[in-house]
Amino acid sequence: MKDTLLYILTHIVDHPEAIEIVEQTDNEKIIYLLTVAQEDMGKVIGKQGRIIRALRDLVKLMAAKEHMYVDIVLKEDEVV
Repeated sequence: MKDTLLYILTHIVDHPEAIEIVEQTDNEKIIYLLTVAQEDMGKVIGKQGRIIRALRDLVKLMAAKEHMYVDIVLKEDEVV
């Protein structure tokens, strides 16, 4: 799932080298913490959140086959 998510994201964003996916695993629960370049946040979120919602739906469908719960959390960089 992580590889599929990374593949899709690299084709959406302008700065694929800035993509970082951290996987947090619990019993039957996986959360992907997603970090992208600040300029690419809008592309990943999409109009009215459609892109990020579609990505979440995709990984949830993939996880359902394995009886797992998966979610994607989009982390925003803190401006210092």
